[in-house]
Amino acid sequence: MGATILVADDDRAIRMVLNQALARLGHDVRMTGNAATLWRWVADGDGDLVITDVIMPDENGLDLIPRIKRVRPDLRIIVMSAQSTLLTAVKATERGAFEYLPKPFDLRELVNVVERALSVPQAASTAAPEEVDDPLPLIGRSAAMQEIYRAIARLMGTDLTVMITGESGTGKELVARALHDFGKRRSGPFVAINMAAIPRELIESELFGHEKGAFTGAMARSMGRFEQAKGGTLFLDEIGDMPPEAQTRLLRVLQEGEYTSVGGRVPIRADVRIVAATHRDLSQLIRQGTFREDLYYRLNVAPIRLPPLRERPEDIPALARHFAALAAREGLATKRLNDAAIERLRRYRWPGNVRELENLVRRLAALYPQEVIGVDVIEAELDEEEAGVETPTETASAEGLGAAVQRHIVDYFAAHRGTLPAAGLYDRVLREIERPLILATLGATRGNQIKAAHLLGLNRNTLRKKIRELDIPVVRGLK
Repeated sequence: MGATILVADDDRAIRMVLNQALARLGHDVRMTGNAATLWRWVADGDGDLVITDVIMPDENGLDLIPRIKRVRPDLRIIVMSAQSTLLTAVKATERGAFEYLPKPFDLRELVNVVERALSVPQAASTAAPEEVDDPLPLIGRSAAMQEIYRAIARLMGTDLTVMITGESGTGKELVARALHDFGKRRSGPFVAINMAAIPRELIESELFGHEKGAFTGAMARSMGRFEQAKGGTLFLDEIGDMPPEAQTRLLRVLQEGEYTSVGGRVPIRADVRIVAATHRDLSQLIRQGTFREDLYYRLNVAPIRLPPLRERPEDIPALARHFAALAAREGLATKRLNDAAIERLRRYRWPGNVRELENLVRRLAALYPQEVIGVDVIEAELDEEEAGVETPTETASAEGLGAAVQRHIVDYFAAHRGTLPAAGLYDRVLREIERPLILATLGATRGNQIKAAHLLGLNRNTLRKKIRELDIPVVRGLK
């Protein structure tokens, strides 16, 4: 038999669409355009499921949820809203909503959510967490960002290990902090460690701590990041740069739930939620033998992919306004971008993603006297005529290349322990670093192959040949 579904939305067209779709499935649909009628139905014991908008003429739908839950704790509530921000998704989930859907919604998805809400057994009720009134940590109402908001809302009440992937500058640490700040461990510490920024020989000590005398220079006991993050969240940034020996120890922590400090013997319980992030392709690292496949599956329990800025250009105006307001609060001049300037920003490919946009807005606030920024200023800053390379997902630096070379040498000799290594180390290392080196150089010169060839010390034709051989993407029509 069909269920009785209570629909509250002040938009008559939406009510009619939902009525037709749900009635076709055999459900009895009761519709209203205000919160008062919905509340009367619920208080009278009517309805098996509620679908409610947030903004209604007499009351905010989010404020109605706790009242409903007090009198009908088992009644499932689906929230819809055109106020499609992270805080809307988080507040809906925290107040007891079964699911949150941004407007405009996909009707098939809503029907699937309704069927799931009516069929999934009700979990044991738990006390509602504290209300969160923190400033908005993530900006954007694009479809891509809506998926991020919904993922955070679903994961915030769990201790599942999360893997965040995305290009540099997309905001991976912001998402990690949102998972912590809106999660059940929010009262504990948020501790971050960047694997690429710590010498390989010190990573284990940084993560797990060390005992006095554990190694030369260990004059006293030192807490590691796992211990510092006790009761909270440990954010492992650039996990793809973790050395093999530390990967092995981390895998054991994830499997056993405990660890020992360097030089220690007493196991310590790992009371942390782990969130990892990387801009690298871990599947490729697994194929190359530099990242453990079993560790990958332990970390990738709940994956979140952050889209590059070029995949969500509709968010650029809001991001630009946000960064301009931040710059003004920090004492820089107040700036406003006109429509032509905003449109030019939307058409740019943003190889540096959100971080590049933030830096640009700060630069505009600091260096330009005019209050209204026009497209001519944006053109000069973006330097379009040299933007010739597709945004690379691989980056290289002098430190990174040096570390890569050192890693290959160590791995090469380890693989031939006890015997004289075979020849071929030069070709092996060259194959690994040549493509990211050329990508990084083209990125630094904004795709100008003449400048890149000069920096690399290559003939321009040689560089072109290598671009073809290494399958490095370039924008057609630009050199």
